[in-house]
Amino acid sequence: MSNASLDKEFNEAVERVNAHHEPFPADTLLKLYAYFKKATNNYGKPKSKKPIINAFKTNALFQVKNMSQDQAKQKYIELVNNYFLYRE
Repeated sequence: MSNASLDKEFNEAVERVNAHHEPFPADTLLKLYAYFKKATNNYGKPKSKKPIINAFKTNALFQVKNMSQDQAKQKYIELVNNYFLYRE
């Protein structure tokens, strides 16, 4: 897959997630968070007011540390597609 088509698919998946109004399961949300942060090279610290949430987010980021930016985009796309497969 070319970088342009990967970026297009990734952006479409992000829009799909942002347009979804029901809550995601916590494990899915953490994976989306980690893949998105890695895919966008956003390495800022989690900023939740609850330390436990920051710990979960930090752990999720740690789990994707050896993944490339393109791999993270692909994983994000796959997760979104699988999540919505039976919901629409």
